[in-house]
Amino acid sequence: MIQRPDTPDTPHTSDTPHTGVVIATRNRADSLARTLRRLLDLPERPEILVVDNASTDDTRSRLARDFPEVRVVALPRNRGALARTDGVRALRTPYVAFSDDDSWWAPGALEHAAKLLDAYPRLGLVSARTLVGPAEGPDPLNDILATSPLGPASDLPGTQVLGFLACASVVRRSAYLEVGGFHPLLFFGGEETLLAYDLAAHGWGVTHCPDVVAHHHPDPAPRGGRPARMRRNELLTLWLRRPLPHALARTRRLAAEARHDPAARQALRQTLARLPAALRARRPLPPHLEQAARTLDGAMTHSTAVTQAQPRPGAQP
Repeated sequence: MIQRPDTPDTPHTSDTPHTGVVIATRNRADSLARTLRRLLDLPERPEILVVDNASTDDTRSRLARDFPEVRVVALPRNRGALARTDGVRALRTPYVAFSDDDSWWAPGALEHAAKLLDAYPRLGLVSARTLVGPAEGPDPLNDILATSPLGPASDLPGTQVLGFLACASVVRRSAYLEVGGFHPLLFFGGEETLLAYDLAAHGWGVTHCPDVVAHHHPDPAPRGGRPARMRRNELLTLWLRRPLPHALARTRRLAAEARHDPAARQALRQTLARLPAALRARRPLPPHLEQAARTLDGAMTHSTAVTQAQPRPGAQP
């Protein structure tokens, strides 16, 4: 494992910006406006940068009219999750928090995350606890991350993980750029696991710290094509970083599901179209990290089996 430096990035002071916020958006002007109002009210007064993924609505004109204090990077085409990397490059703060256009940070959360990143020089990414909707219910991912079998590390806060929710994460800018950020092959959807793998493979810690809190108010309307994209990117992540027999077995499973599942057929077609590029970019995980990934695979399989065996609310057992 690559050893990280023993000294942290230059610690922030009260009169210097230390954490910026990057928001990637496309055609969601109303939701973005709500998020920006929340972020601009934060006591930390973070620098905010919006990366617009070639919106065709009035996003850009509304930003210029209603939020002149917010920096904007206007992309000529939709770059998906790569827009976040454009934002990270444009900022110069040592730490960068990601928000989506339907999520924001709790007051004090960014300050707390910055203190953790100051105190732990190997820490590359902080995964926050996420509260969902007006009722502020816990995201189911919170418990999965908090109970990660990878456990704690003596030189890191929280619990070690190899996954997170992008809109509830704060990264060390130097670590993020060192590994290249989100991978271009995935575009968008389930891109977090691959970034976690790459940070860990470079020796950076990825941890879940529930004292850092983010809010997420997703649109209840389903997003077209998302199930297929998620399955495609899960499989491409395997081809990019995991053992070939494992990736091949999962591909065969998806092919079997594709016989009767339209989303699986779409995911399979998209995966096969991208497979040559994935093989060219393939970098298997180092052995210690592959073992950690296998441990998490086993834990997730058990968790899924237990969940499916339990009666759902309102359902007959």
